[in-house]
Amino acid sequence: MRWSELPGFEADALYEAWNAWLKSCERPGSTFLPLCPEVRQLSIASAAEQRSWMQTRLRPYRVEPLAGPGTDGLLTGYYEPMLPASRQPGNGYAVPLYRPPATLASRKPWFTRQEADTLPEAQAALRGREIAWLADPLDALVLQIQGSGRLRVTEPDGTARTVRLAFAGSNEQPYKSAGRWLLDQGAIKDASWPGIKAWAQQNPQRVNELLWSNPRMVFFKEEPLPDLDAAFGPRGAQGVALTPGRSIAVDRESIPYGTPVWLASDGPSARLQRLVFAQDTGSAIVGAVRADYFAGWGPDAADLAGRLKQGLQLWVLWPK
Repeated sequence: MRWSELPGFEADALYEAWNAWLKSCERPGSTFLPLCPEVRQLSIASAAEQRSWMQTRLRPYRVEPLAGPGTDGLLTGYYEPMLPASRQPGNGYAVPLYRPPATLASRKPWFTRQEADTLPEAQAALRGREIAWLADPLDALVLQIQGSGRLRVTEPDGTARTVRLAFAGSNEQPYKSAGRWLLDQGAIKDASWPGIKAWAQQNPQRVNELLWSNPRMVFFKEEPLPDLDAAFGPRGAQGVALTPGRSIAVDRESIPYGTPVWLASDGPSARLQRLVFAQDTGSAIVGAVRADYFAGWGPDAADLAGRLKQGLQLWVLWPK
């Protein structure tokens, strides 16, 4: 394609994306490795200089599904939850978050979410693997769906500190949407997280049924969160920290990690025309014109990620 065919290419604040490009250059694939010295030099260049360099060194290719052009792509969003937690159960904190159990590798798939809550064998494997406790089981479900998050943990001595929980494995059971389960039941019309939480408050006796509708469980590892790391998101599948608004999760069978991508999506939740980087993946991200947009952390990011579901066009920017 011609550069002039990329929607909004002349208007994007490329310097905002350059930090994400520098992150990709921490673990570049062989295709983009030769460009990284120039990328680093251009980190203090003007947007015009960065744009000119891209046009000189790269060529845009439109990504099309196997079904051919005309098939709409899909953009969704994800974010890093920020949740209060306790290092010990009690005082309303009763929902544990776990490290991977020792039996995870020897049993594939591992127990379902319902089995983990009810079978003595599964409960024994999880005993002692607790990292922290949350107050709301739906917050724990959100954290597992997003795959990582930040906890403001109260320690046994009463002090509080912020840590990051990163993805450390799953039970390899299929993911099923709790919102879809409620819609199929005719229980709600609004499958957003506020809508799901409102239903749970009105139907506390059915919360376990809701949780068990998704058999997939995610396990975590705890990481410290110094100020420098706190300015970025968790590490994605490429192995580099994600940048809010500039990192996307893709189908790794379609777009290699570290690839610069031009993204265009116009819908009720957002109008996006910008340079992003393929730095993550997810079990629900399947297909060529499919992306999950990393919105960041905090309430605004949660709101955008929860609402974002709209059409998508992608162009990979490939070295000449």
